[in-house]
Amino acid sequence: MGRGKSNDPKDVKRKEKTKIQLKRRIGCFDGVSFIIGSIVGAGIFVSPTGVLKHSLLNVGVALTIWTASGLVSLMGSLCYAELGTALPFSGGEYSHIKRGLGSLPAFVFIWTSTFTKPASNAARALLFAEYATQPFYGICPAPEVLKKCLALAVLWSLGILNGRSVKVAAWVQTVFTLLKMMALSVIAIGGIVLLVGGRKENLTRFEDMFGSEMPNASQIAEAFFQGLYAYGGWWSLNYMAEEMKNPSRNIPLTVMTAVPAVIVFYLLVNISYLTVLTPKEIVSSVAVAVTWADRVIPSVAWIIPVSVAVSIFGALNSSMFTLGRLSYAGSQSGHLPVLISMLNVHTCTPAPAMIFSTTIASIFIIPSDLIMLTNYFGFSAWLMIGLTCASLIVLRYQEPNLHRPYKVIGNKLSNILFALLSHGHHAKVMEQMQGKS
Repeated sequence: MGRGKSNDPKDVKRKEKTKIQLKRRIGCFDGVSFIIGSIVGAGIFVSPTGVLKHSLLNVGVALTIWTASGLVSLMGSLCYAELGTALPFSGGEYSHIKRGLGSLPAFVFIWTSTFTKPASNAARALLFAEYATQPFYGICPAPEVLKKCLALAVLWSLGILNGRSVKVAAWVQTVFTLLKMMALSVIAIGGIVLLVGGRKENLTRFEDMFGSEMPNASQIAEAFFQGLYAYGGWWSLNYMAEEMKNPSRNIPLTVMTAVPAVIVFYLLVNISYLTVLTPKEIVSSVAVAVTWADRVIPSVAWIIPVSVAVSIFGALNSSMFTLGRLSYAGSQSGHLPVLISMLNVHTCTPAPAMIFSTTIASIFIIPSDLIMLTNYFGFSAWLMIGLTCASLIVLRYQEPNLHRPYKVIGNKLSNILFALLSHGHHAKVMEQMQGKS
């Protein structure tokens, strides 16, 4: 064929049909799995101590903060739902910041994320390796080389998987989300059974929940930031908006299903912990779920480290899926090398973008000061959430006629709140990450 353009309508129609682009293959149930899988990582199993510690062991305040953190996350996710339905493109925050605030903030975001998000994935892979090898070594630490090799193997397995098939990646995400929710259900149901049993020692913590010392405003803010960190990941759906079936309907429906479900499970799991363990025992425990299992199901306590590894694996799969879409969107806009925007001609998946992001994550596996590197860049996550929420307000004024299938109620209040929260979140998030390590 020549290089000249044809004006024949048949040729134009034929080119449109044969154009290689991302396909809409992700349904509502897949979207729910991705959001829950992104939010529920190791934190709720391992160290839900931050909220209780900064609440001064006040059970009532701690449970209130868990609820409030979930509601704020829900507000943020609804703001993102409006952006995702109005601008259903891959790239999540990058696409929204670029449209609302311009190319320069989007450029800074994409290049910051090019290193911070793979570093986060590397941390997840190493944490997975830690818990996957723990049952085989008991109280002895597993060799560092083994953990790094396993982390690399997991990274590249998921990178290849997400680069080859959206359907298989979504299926894997669904399976691992169901497994982790089953593990949470075991903890939640176990606590409910003990609570309903009515033994005095199990009811003690709930008889006068607000009776102990009340934290001051600074401590409440610190506990609140810890809660927000535990709900992190609710923003993941917008990265795959271009691949959602019927995004106008499914994005809001997915958000309003997944985030409230996580809030309910988090509350039930925390109540279960408090039913079995005292607040002091929870704060002093390195892995609360393991301590809980030793008390309630000692014969099969090994299931908790396995559940943690499963949970991390699911969160890592979701994160790698979304990161590939971010690199793809940045390349399409010219902010990353053009090669990254190419798609697999057989499966229409962003295979080069997956290779690119997985390679960077693999580099972060090598150094021993991975947490320090993650801490250095970690502030960007909530800063970019604040910018994204600001772009929603800007677009309301700049493009009032933009078609918005879903329009969040009270978005101005929630956006202002998120902009304020994002400013001081870095220090508390890093404290929590170091605690997990």
